Amino acid sequence: MTDAAQLAGLVRAAQRGDGLAMAELLDALAPAVGRWCGPIALQDADDAAQEAMIAILRGLRGLRDPAALFGWARAIAVREAVRVARRAAREQPAELGDLPAPGDPMLAADIQDVLSRLVPEHRAVLMLRDLEGLDERTAAALLGVPAGTVKSRLARARASFRKGWQA
Repeated sequence: MTDAAQLAGLVRAAQRGDGLAMAELLDALAPAVGRWCGPIALQDADDAAQEAMIAILRGLRGLRDPAALFGWARAIAVREAVRVARRAAREQPAELGDLPAPGDPMLAADIQDVLSRLVPEHRAVLMLRDLEGLDERTAAALLGVPAGTVKSRLARARASFRKGWQA
């Protein structure tokens, strides 16, 4: 779905209760929601994406500008991914003794392992800044924190990632 007018029409139809339009809209959003939730919620990305899709479905009537759909959905997906990741971290804390050794042939696979050791807020800021390429103000608005907080979290997240990677 690349046509903005067509997407806006789907949003308006879904807001009026058209089930087919809602299904089409959710199908169009699902890949992006998964892409946003994955780096933050890690092994719980599917749960986070599902929670985000439910929140999008419930909140769609409140979306005033259909052109803002993807930005609005991204904010919801990031919020839900952080929430799910926090919940998972409380249920099962990371074990810091399993960091990969330098020269390990499985280092590429260990990126996920190093990311899993970061707190969800740090994974979120890394995803928004380094993967999505958002500036600090935009990332701050999505996360609901001041731009300075994003800057400091990003510095700590990068340092923690480097430390975990080099361990």
